[in-house]
Amino acid sequence: MIPVDLNVLAAFTLAALACVMSPGPDTVLILRHTLVSGRKVGLAAVAGVQIGLLGHTILTVAGISVLSAASPVAFKVVTFVGAAYLAWLGVRAIRGAGALALKVGGQETGLLKAGREAVLTNFLNPKVIVLFLALFPNFVETGRGDETAQLLTLAATLIVINTLWQAPIALAADVVRRWLSSAASRRRVSVASGLIFIGFAIGLLAQHLV
Repeated sequence: MIPVDLNVLAAFTLAALACVMSPGPDTVLILRHTLVSGRKVGLAAVAGVQIGLLGHTILTVAGISVLSAASPVAFKVVTFVGAAYLAWLGVRAIRGAGALALKVGGQETGLLKAGREAVLTNFLNPKVIVLFLALFPNFVETGRGDETAQLLTLAATLIVINTLWQAPIALAADVVRRWLSSAASRRRVSVASGLIFIGFAIGLLAQHLV
């Protein structure tokens, strides 16, 4: 018997789909890496996002995420660090746009670097913490049995859904990349993604710290 009732799992899948399909910093990062550096780097970013989700799963099971959300100070610290990291990514993307013009046809970012950035972007995103805290408890049945097994099943479902959504985005962006072979086009991609990251950072601060 699976830890989660099939009807509950189906309802969770629909809710998770709605959350996953809503664009956020993870999607922007994947698009940027793919458009600038190619399919392999984009897929490395996809893998990094899933590792970040796995980290959230471990913290949720351990109860640390609940503790963090219960403490306004701790949650604000996470929000500030996450916003600062997104802003840093944005500034770096904009500053690197000029250098990118000298690297037409080359890879601006390596696989490990792209994966690491994706892990941190996802793990430091307070909205993902809220997702785990707001979504998961509603689908855990206390009278059904092992709650840890239920959480792990839900988390695995979320990661599978996220991968099936984000991997095709990276593959599609790689096709678009062939139309962006000029230095000017790639420079515009870097500047645009940088501004979006900074926008996300400002939005996080405005939503959680004001």
